[in-house]
Amino acid sequence: MFSLCKPVVIKLNVPKEIRTYCPRCKKHQIHTVALYKAGKRRALAQGERRHKRAKKGYGGQKYPLQKEFAKTTKKQTLKLKCKVCSYTRHKDGIRLRKLVIT
Repeated sequence: MFSLCKPVVIKLNVPKEIRTYCPRCKKHQIHTVALYKAGKRRALAQGERRHKRAKKGYGGQKYPLQKEFAKTTKKQTLKLKCKVCSYTRHKDGIRLRKLVIT
């Protein structure tokens, strides 16, 4: 039996610099490529305070915790920075186990 979904790429080599479109320069420029990493969560943010208040007292967790995940990989997001104007934009990645920036 075959699957209709795309196969998962095990490893993908991405160059350190690629030439792609820059929306600020309005033309193709050289961009440096980096892997996007989420920032540190702020404890005093409104959502964090609200979540803490909802969990407080009796009743336990506000929503069910994920026990078993359906996906085996995460989508890797690339961070592209223009070398001319330093404009940074994110490019949605594909599902893969390992992303290597060479």
